[in-house]
Amino acid sequence: MSSSQTTSGTVPGRRATSTDGVAATPAASATRRTSRRGGGAAPWLFMAPYLVLFVGFVVAPVIYGLWISLHDYDYTLPGKPFVGLDNYAKLFSSDSVTAAPFWQGMKATTIFTVFSVPLLLAVPLAVALLMNSKFKGRNLFRALYFAPYVLGVAVVASLWRFLLDTNIGLVNQYAGKIGLPDSTAWLTSTPAAWFALIGVTVWWTLGFNAVIYLAGLQDISPELYEAAKIDGANTWQRFRNVTLPGLRPVLLFIVITTIIASANMFGQSYLITQGAPGNQTRTAIYEIAETGLRNFDMGSAAAMSFVLTLCLLLLSGLVMLAFRERKGSTR
Repeated sequence: MSSSQTTSGTVPGRRATSTDGVAATPAASATRRTSRRGGGAAPWLFMAPYLVLFVGFVVAPVIYGLWISLHDYDYTLPGKPFVGLDNYAKLFSSDSVTAAPFWQGMKATTIFTVFSVPLLLAVPLAVALLMNSKFKGRNLFRALYFAPYVLGVAVVASLWRFLLDTNIGLVNQYAGKIGLPDSTAWLTSTPAAWFALIGVTVWWTLGFNAVIYLAGLQDISPELYEAAKIDGANTWQRFRNVTLPGLRPVLLFIVITTIIASANMFGQSYLITQGAPGNQTRTAIYEIAETGLRNFDMGSAAAMSFVLTLCLLLLSGLVMLAFRERKGSTR
């Protein structure tokens, strides 16, 4: 054995030694092997607070909700008989009293999601691009656009119910002054009610998406823009070939969270239009709440929730497939 042999090697019949020449005991060697494998209870102890909260507030409610969906569950009565998949079958039966209202709610949810999501993707991106540029008063501008997001839905709904009131609302009053119709029933007619709900939601929540976009924009290296300018790329080409590819992970997050938030819209419809006219703006979540809490049919409400969840899972999967980078593609 040459003298140049490293200390990590061992010679048969010779006791293993540490780097400082001290003989390593079997227990110390086992401890080092365990630490290298990442074993032991320490990781689980650090994760325990999160796991307790996750199990208590996510896993357990999901399991309990699934159990409720399999029973004729009226929380005002002691008996809750098992009915199996009957609550799910009723949602797809034309003879059921729960099917038509639920699918009308799904239709309303689809309308709201289809028209609100593109606006909540494009408008915050435009705001973020403006906020990312350098100009005087930029911080005030950022604060003003984010400020509505900190308001609660009850505050937003009360404010806009007054502004959109047909008779005394400021929107109709100012519309009349500029020659537009001044008697639009924003809260009790369609499509005006949809314009109201979508417009209020975009005004209220665009600040959150704009901040996320802004963080993604600031993570793109300025050197990429400089290289694009040197190559002769104009503003649109830089946006298409530098900004959008750089925002891919952020855009995926925003698309999925915005779709989920739009599909779960409840407060605006409940407090601003109250589902009017008729039940045209009563979303799926609105119908689930009505079925479970007012009609005392928690089993059907739970089944509706799982059907909506399944639709959102499928839609989220399609979005992730659309954003998946193809092999051989260049950013």
